[in-house]
Amino acid sequence: MVRRVFVEKKEAFAVKAKELEEEIKSYLGIQTVTNVRVLIRYDVENITEETFEKACTTVFSEPPVDILYQESFDVKEPSSVFGVEYLPGQFDQRADSAVQCVQFLNSSEEPVIRSATVYVIEGGVTEEELSQIKAFCINPVDSRETNMEKPKTLVTVFEEPEDVKILDGFQEMPEQPLKKLYDALNLAMTFKDFLHIQNYFREEEKRDPSMTEIRVLDTYWSDHCRHTTFSTELTDVTFADGYYRKPIEDTYQQYLKDHKEIFAGRDDKFVCLMDLALMAMRKLKKEGKLADQEESEEINACSIVVPVEVDGEVEEWLVNFKNETHNHPTEIEPFGGAATCLGGAIRDPLSGRTYVYQAMRVTGAADPTVSVSKTLKGKLPQKKLVRGAASGYSSYGNQIGLATGYVKEIYHPDYVAKRMEIGAVMGAAPRKDVIRETSDPGDIIILLGGRTGRDGCGGATGSSKVHTEASIETCGAEVQKGNAPTERKIQRLFRRPEVTRLIKKCNDFGAGGVSVAIGELADGLKVDLDKVPKKYAGLDGTEIAISESQERMAVVVDCKDVSAFMGYASEENLEAVCVAEVTEEKRLVLTWRGKEIVNISRAFLDTNGAHQETAVAVDMPSDTEKYFTRDDIGDVKEAWLATLKDLNVCSQKGLVEMFDGSIGAGSVLMPYGGKYQLTETQTMIAKLPVLKGTTDTVTMMSYGFDPYLSSWSPYHGAVYAVLESVAKIVASGGDYRKIRFTFQEYFRRMTEDPHRWSQPFAALLGAYSAQLGFGLPSIGGKDSMSGTFNDIDVPPTLVSFAVDIASYKHILTPELKKTGNKLVLLKLDRDAYDLPNYKQAMEQYEKFFEDVKAGKVVSAYALGGKGIIAAVSKMAFGNKLGVKLEHNLDPRDAFAPGFGNIVAEVVDGKVGELSITYTLIGEVTESGFSYGNTWIDTEEALAAWTGTLEKVFPTVAVKSQERLDTPVYHAKDIYICKHKVAKPNVFIPVFPGTNCEYDSRKAFERAGADVVTKVFKNLSESDIRESVDAFEKAIGQAQIIMFPGGFSAGDEPDGSAKFFATAFRNEKMKEAVRKLLEERDGLVLGICNGFQALIKLGLLPYGEIVGQKEDSPTLTYNTINRHISKMVYTKVVTDKSPWLMGAKLGETYVIPASHGEGRFVAPKKWIEKLFANGQVATQYVDLLGNPTMDEEWNVNGSYAAIEGITSPDGRILGKMGHSERRGTAVAINIYGEQDMKLFESGVEYFK
Repeated sequence: MVRRVFVEKKEAFAVKAKELEEEIKSYLGIQTVTNVRVLIRYDVENITEETFEKACTTVFSEPPVDILYQESFDVKEPSSVFGVEYLPGQFDQRADSAVQCVQFLNSSEEPVIRSATVYVIEGGVTEEELSQIKAFCINPVDSRETNMEKPKTLVTVFEEPEDVKILDGFQEMPEQPLKKLYDALNLAMTFKDFLHIQNYFREEEKRDPSMTEIRVLDTYWSDHCRHTTFSTELTDVTFADGYYRKPIEDTYQQYLKDHKEIFAGRDDKFVCLMDLALMAMRKLKKEGKLADQEESEEINACSIVVPVEVDGEVEEWLVNFKNETHNHPTEIEPFGGAATCLGGAIRDPLSGRTYVYQAMRVTGAADPTVSVSKTLKGKLPQKKLVRGAASGYSSYGNQIGLATGYVKEIYHPDYVAKRMEIGAVMGAAPRKDVIRETSDPGDIIILLGGRTGRDGCGGATGSSKVHTEASIETCGAEVQKGNAPTERKIQRLFRRPEVTRLIKKCNDFGAGGVSVAIGELADGLKVDLDKVPKKYAGLDGTEIAISESQERMAVVVDCKDVSAFMGYASEENLEAVCVAEVTEEKRLVLTWRGKEIVNISRAFLDTNGAHQETAVAVDMPSDTEKYFTRDDIGDVKEAWLATLKDLNVCSQKGLVEMFDGSIGAGSVLMPYGGKYQLTETQTMIAKLPVLKGTTDTVTMMSYGFDPYLSSWSPYHGAVYAVLESVAKIVASGGDYRKIRFTFQEYFRRMTEDPHRWSQPFAALLGAYSAQLGFGLPSIGGKDSMSGTFNDIDVPPTLVSFAVDIASYKHILTPELKKTGNKLVLLKLDRDAYDLPNYKQAMEQYEKFFEDVKAGKVVSAYALGGKGIIAAVSKMAFGNKLGVKLEHNLDPRDAFAPGFGNIVAEVVDGKVGELSITYTLIGEVTESGFSYGNTWIDTEEALAAWTGTLEKVFPTVAVKSQERLDTPVYHAKDIYICKHKVAKPNVFIPVFPGTNCEYDSRKAFERAGADVVTKVFKNLSESDIRESVDAFEKAIGQAQIIMFPGGFSAGDEPDGSAKFFATAFRNEKMKEAVRKLLEERDGLVLGICNGFQALIKLGLLPYGEIVGQKEDSPTLTYNTINRHISKMVYTKVVTDKSPWLMGAKLGETYVIPASHGEGRFVAPKKWIEKLFANGQVATQYVDLLGNPTMDEEWNVNGSYAAIEGITSPDGRILGKMGHSERRGTAVAINIYGEQDMKLFESGVEYFK
């Protein structure tokens, strides 16, 4: 029997419904809508009445904030009602998490659950308007309108797939019917490749191929997997005439000379884009300038060897970095495409067995502020694209527990052709823990992690095909679905040295699925597709072979190590299966249903298809419409404010705050700094992720690229992309001499027209020139050559990512520090061809580094396309200081592009001691901007800067400046522990979705406690039982339970910490918690997701596990209806709790907040009771320490500005702010005390 429930947020908490109503009115322009309701629908089967009733109030709904309707709900007239569900085969995290939670209530049941979202549009809307609303709410690539009738059963009966088809007559087929077959198969490969395959099967195999073999070869040789465009031989290169021809052609001649020298005596190496991209690295390596690169057959990511001092001992570490794009998937399905962009970027270094600890996101879009009516046919509106993609990427990163240190969206009208979505990541591990060996016959290949479904079938080939308006509708299955909690489990497993030392080789399941991920691990392989775990039945052999379902790894282990490896995987709650064996014979063999469906020689696979050739005709930049100009400025104030409003200068704070920037307790800089968190940083910097001990070593990453400069000249665009990325590292306190690059190329689709090849060729020549100019190599990169939609092309894009290794002691933060300090400009010259002088740049950057180390420079900013004005404004905003610019600074120079130049704030009196060559351009003042006769008030400038994108990425949902007058509670006495211990034991449970266990463990160990973490396993009924027993035992041996932060089961179904809370309602665990509190005077701490769990259990505010009542205090969605990550100011307002013994009553502490559901809500009587009893622990306050409802400070709109509360006796504390995320050199651009001594107080209580 199928049961149906609908769950709706009570009106006060219906933030999603309110946001949608606003979008329908303002964005779609439909004013007749009077109200919008959003309900979650659950259809449930295979579940007993008792379990269902329990699930209704603990899993499907939350009594304080939700209304639950069984079977149906009332609708006002006139109203339009429709529902949306995922397409079959798409991963539904909400339904999946609901199943996990319900199984916990009764582990012997196997529930089937389907979810949908139901929209009720009240008011009279026309059919056409309703169609517009539906189009806004439904992306046909992954979702569809659902039938509102309840199905008789949810159990899907999958048809048995047919045997794999053999293409009879293929080997002897004449060219015309062969071409017809080629067209019918809709392949990514060229017809020349298809002929190459026919020739192979005719001459070598002497048989007809299977359909799977054709699909596997199409995948294996796709541009995505084998970079076929980049590997096309460039046979004839010609240069158009023009003023700028000489430097471009000279670079080409230099490249040819180097190519000839490097490959002397070899005739198998030809000129191609790939060779041009790699030649500078080869040349500089030969010159001894790349001694730190890790040498390995495995190419998982860029990898350098770094000596690191940990607690005084020097050890070698591997530092990995990687950039990844998901332009095509994100264009058609923004959330899933962007989420798996990051997931894929993480898996590359992760497969190299390094721990990924920081990410950067650089994206390209057209103007998202334009009306929906301007949307191209066959495209999603830009506003929907940019918001959906940001939600997807941030959701994945936030769930997996990866600090996103830098986020920037670049706007250019031509990205309407196809969005750019880049994720770049940093990973590191001790070198001794990473084994690199070859795969030997008899070795076993283990498939680890997620299951296989239809999502991502044809993803590699899909991103390699031509895209038109018609093709968009058929691409759904090509977008992979991310499951961050599963990838988090792999991260945990691979962070254990006893595991990584068993792995000989590893590959992640990115493009191409089993056929490529396993196929690349050894020359000879036999893969049993019947052993591959599937999400559902009905997949045929071809689908299993090429599905790109995410969160999967293939690892090679010696057969003697298989059982040990499987044991470790089980401990981390990961599914692991032996699916393949390495063989002597160099062939790729795939079997399904006991029959061979692929049997291809390695030699043929490695041809990468037919040899492709093309000519290149290099176009020249215009010498009449140059990019580098000094334009006359009329009204300086008007020009200044227009610069601040510019899409590529304005504040992106509402976007950036969606991404967790503080997890890992290693982010040296928060994305926005200063007291007001308004100065945007230019470089992401993080401490190396050392598990035990401390180190001074940090990694730095920056990017450089300007689409307007690149559109004028791809050659200059690449040169200045490299220079800009270097300048940002230098301006942040880095030593340019240690930089390594990785490039992202993104260009229009290539055709047989030689002029189409001009842009990537010229850009790579520019990058080549810059690498040789600096003597610094790019050691990796990623190309995407599909940036065309109909007849529109993306701007020629070469993004330079610069990576540096430094000490945190030299890091500069960009916000202005002190009134009276001087502003100087380090300016680089440009030659007659508008190109930089590398010798001058290197000399000045080296001297700048010396000035930084000497303490003369206290802040700095690298200039970009909008010059000095944009830079000094952003530097001033963070502390709301002012700038007075010198009269003799020519306005034409103040507003001109300044790539490579740096504005530096110098201590007053030290300007004359600077080593750099500089020009004095101004000084720091109390506030406002002064330049000649122009004066701009700070608030006016801020309004201009923050206004442009506010409707796209809002920073405020409820405009309120209300300050609160609430009491501070001083306790006469606090609870004293009667069961003293010298060193308390802390138990930290790890559930699917937990991601703060490492930070929490470190905080308690630093405070002097012993810590035990245990993973809750739930892959089977016996796993659940075992875990309950293990948790009961661990709680029995602990003095403290710490409920850490994270996204319990992805914070689904529709609410945080439900899985966490469901687990602790188990009678055995409930009793163990009671004993800890009542018999051993124990303590409990819950932070963020842990606080949410304590609330749902009733441990807060009641002090015992009693569950929630309808009027219980709870935590719900932030008023702004998105994740928010920033530093918050919180005041300690009680001293009743043992947890707060080390904090000062009435003092303000600045703490990282990062959550989507942190809004504390409760009836007025409860709030009064909590204050009267001293149970309100901390409140959100402004800079002056005033509790406030202003969302700038009270970031989630909590009632009474409550950030944390305690149990009646103070021994249980829950708070939203991440007090565990602190340490030396963490968030150094944030002002205020970060340490509440929370963990030290908890440990001290037992002594």
